[in-house]
Amino acid sequence: MDKSKIKKIVLAYSGGLDTSIIIPWLKENYNNPEIIAVSGNVGQAGELEGLEEKAIKTGASKIYIEDLTKVFLEEYVFPCVMAGAKYEDYLLGTAFARPPIAKRIAEIAIKEGADAICHGCTGKGNDQVRFELAIKAFAPDMPVIAPWREWDIKSRSEEIDYAEAHNVPLKINRETNYSKDKNIWHLSHEGLDLEDPANEPQYNKPGFLEMSVSPEMAPDKPTYVTVHFEQGVPTAVDGVEMDSVALVEKLNALGGANGVGLLDLVENRLVGMKSRGLYETPGGAILYKAHEVLETITLDRETMHYKSLVAQKLGELVYTAQWYTPLTKAILAFVKTTQATVTGDVTLKLYKGNMINAGVTSPYSLYDPEIATFDEDEVYNQADAAGFINLYGLPLKVYAKMKAKNGITS
Repeated sequence: MDKSKIKKIVLAYSGGLDTSIIIPWLKENYNNPEIIAVSGNVGQAGELEGLEEKAIKTGASKIYIEDLTKVFLEEYVFPCVMAGAKYEDYLLGTAFARPPIAKRIAEIAIKEGADAICHGCTGKGNDQVRFELAIKAFAPDMPVIAPWREWDIKSRSEEIDYAEAHNVPLKINRETNYSKDKNIWHLSHEGLDLEDPANEPQYNKPGFLEMSVSPEMAPDKPTYVTVHFEQGVPTAVDGVEMDSVALVEKLNALGGANGVGLLDLVENRLVGMKSRGLYETPGGAILYKAHEVLETITLDRETMHYKSLVAQKLGELVYTAQWYTPLTKAILAFVKTTQATVTGDVTLKLYKGNMINAGVTSPYSLYDPEIATFDEDEVYNQADAAGFINLYGLPLKVYAKMKAKNGITS
């Protein structure tokens, strides 16, 4: 692109290390353009404190801080909980957050008449793809600036050097310089000692875990929690109705206190490499588990089994930046139709990192104790099984007789 024509840039701004130094870098390398910072609040709590002052001080003309937390949970997270969508056991915390943030950034860029959008994603990560594909969906002709693909900075240590040289205030230091992403759903940790899969995460080190405690430090007494779902959507905890934000915050507190939702994963990134990350998803892990338990009594076998295939595909689509595609839209529509009877209560016992099923009820339960019982009953004729087996096994019987007739022994 012709840098001289870039007069106004909208920057995806978190206030973290990458985006903090991007503002002065853009000023130096793009002919001193106006920088408008946009921060999407998806529940990252204290990370937003002082963000406006910091953005203006480092060179932005203004900043939008958009509260997307409810939209994030209700339009992106909960539909995937209903689907059971995961990626290699990862509960998609960062992948969920990027589409709503990027959509809002694109909308603001159009509104502000920006010449380009800038993000701080590295050239090695998935997020660059997630941001840019979402931008293409809502501002298809908007140029995108990705400094990590342009500048001479090669490491996070060099980023800190640049920040110090330009008087950019940072909340981190070189010793605690994990790469983190936080929102109301999860917290990810990457880098430093975690880059070697042989190293055990420092779960018990003070300050390492932020949303959870290690299972070893969790209480010796279990905690029981009951989650209520209406048509697949979680609506109450322990009998108290809550909105989406309060509900996830409540489950985060309960799960985190009991060491639930920790995941140490070497995952296959979209860009082709393997990457090791440590994830804290306490409330999310509870919701996925509880919803899965509820579906065991409310979905018929064929729907349940087919839905598991769809869940895997949806997890891949979300992870690989395909949220705003026709296929994702179609899968989400299918999932919604399966949830008409997924209403009820699930009780889980949380104990030292474990989630143990402690009971499930639903007015739409397909579980019939009279049919399933091992005791005497009057509704299931066990003699019927003989005919069923004869018909079900007929292809195998025919195949075996053909082999015998032709002397086939293998």
